[in-house]
Parts: sequence; structure tokens; C-alpha cells
Amino acid sequence: MTESRGTLADVAAEAGVSVPTVSKVLNGKSDVAAATRAKVYEAIETTGYLSRRGALRDTSGVLELLIEGADSPWALEIIRGAEAASASRESALVITSSVHESFSLDRWIDALRTRRSAGAVIALPSAGPELVKALQALRIPIVLVDTAGRDAGDFPTVGATNWSGGFDATNRLIELGHRDIGLIAGPSGLTNAVERQEGYAAALRRAGIPYRPELVTEGEFRQTGGYAAGGILLDGEVRPTAIFASSDQQAAGLYEAARERDIRIPSELSVIGFDDTVLSKHLSPTLTTIHQPLNEMAAEAVRLVSELGADPKRRGAKRIELTTYLVERRSAIQLEKD
Repeated sequence: MTESRGTLADVAAEAGVSVPTVSKVLNGKSDVAAATRAKVYEAIETTGYLSRRGALRDTSGVLELLIEGADSPWALEIIRGAEAASASRESALVITSSVHESFSLDRWIDALRTRRSAGAVIALPSAGPELVKALQALRIPIVLVDTAGRDAGDFPTVGATNWSGGFDATNRLIELGHRDIGLIAGPSGLTNAVERQEGYAAALRRAGIPYRPELVTEGEFRQTGGYAAGGILLDGEVRPTAIFASSDQQAAGLYEAARERDIRIPSELSVIGFDDTVLSKHLSPTLTTIHQPLNEMAAEAVRLVSELGADPKRRGAKRIELTTYLVERRSAIQLEKD
């Protein structure tokens, strides 16, 4: 006997809505109330509608990557790592940018349910309560990248040794003879930014150099953030001889601010960044920076998602941190003594 599968009309009748409403939900439209969408998904499961659709018959190999943007050097490294790891597992990877003008969290969640995705990697600077709650409702394996524990709810996270990276960058500038060392910190609400700043402070403390708030300013992890924050430091009462920028993009903005003030890097200002993206090799002078293994972090997240999918009861590390290290190029040099 042939198994009976539901139709759109069956789903609509089961959910108590119209056929066009069911179609909207299946196609990820946003103009459907959350309660109605929930009824439709319940009806889809009850009627077995998705099981009869050839395109959706087997999507167990589909993984999702939700990332803040797809065009920054940071994002490109994450995407490359996730794509390579997914391909090695013969899984398709669906990439969604959260900063695209058409992005909607509700629509993205609807699309995941429609595709019956096997798991998701989330690469956003901060996982707020709304996102965490929405992800928990999906009941699929989810791993967060570059978001530390307190922002991640109960989800596993993969990150880097941000404190050590901040310490190593600052310590190298101290080894080069600098004492007036500025910091362009990342946003104070982001744990990775706070940890890099704490590493900076610890290196100063170990060297017996006072922590001076006037040499610390905050900026977004973008070139514009580094430009604005760098300008503040360079125009301050005490101009630093060296600056640790908490991201390569911030460092690029600092370069621009220095050029506008005819401050030469590295002869008049040493700079160290953080990330070691392709951008660091194209700045002039090339940027000394902390290597953050973004590619490997994304690959590790995909591996964890796959393992959790194969064994939902698996209990592994809540937080995995991959090692950072200093990459020396040409933007930081020995301070010349007067």
C-alpha cells in the first residue's frame, strides 16, 4: 500500500490557514505572524508534506552559516574554512549575511525549517538574548564562532586565545622599547574585545608600565572604527609611540588617520593589529599582527556541528579556543632613543 503524503491544501486545513499562507511560510516570507508560522510547521510535520517534495526529500547534508557580513577580510576567512570543512563531509553549505538589507531573523529561521538543515554555524560578534532564544527553538546542532561563553547561551563556542593575543601584541611593543603604548579596543560589549584589552593591561602591568585610560579608546572592528579611534589617540595630549589595534581593519583605519597627520609608520608610530587577514599583507607598510586562526575556527565549528548531529547526546567542551601567535612584518620597529 502506497503511503499517503499531505498536500498544500492538507497543510492549510490542518493549520486552519489559507493555502497562500502556507506558501508564504515555505518560501520564507516575513509577513506571517510567528504563531501562525508555528501552526503551519506543526501541520507540515503532521501531514508529512515535506517528505513528499522531491527537492526536500533528503536535506540531511545541508549546513547553515549565519555570518555578520560576507565581504570583510574576517568574514572571508570564516567562509573559506566553513566551505572547506563542509565539502570534506560532502555537506552543502548555505551562507546567509545578517547585515544584508533583506535579512530577517524570522525569515532565516523559517528557511532553516523548510530546508530541514542538519545544523548551523553562527559567526556573529554577539549573540543577544533574542537570537539565542530563537536558536534554541530550532532543536538542531548549533555552534557559535568567535563569540565567548557569556554571549552564547548553552551553545558550544569556538574562538581564539584573545587574552594571550592582546598580551603578546603589547609585550612585543614593550620589547621594542615603547612605553607610551595606545590601544584601540573593540566594542566593550563584546567578550573577545574585552579579553584583548585585558591582555594589553596585563602586559603593561608585568612590565611595570602604568595603565593610562587616556591612551585607550574604543572603536568598532571596522576601518571606520580604527580611523575615528586612531584620530583621538593621535590628537591626544600624550601621543603614543606605538598603538595596538584590536583588529586588522582598525589598524587600516589607523594608517589612514596617521597619513592625514603626516605621521609615518613605523618610524614615528609602530602599529600591531589582530587577525592576520589578507588585509595585513596589503597595507603599506605590511602589518605586524596577531594571527587568529579564523579558517581553522570555522572548520572546527563545522566538525562539532557534524559530531553533534551524529550523536545528539555527545558532551564535549563548552568552549574551544585555538592558539593565536604574533606575525612580524614591517609596521612595528625598535623605538629610537633621544
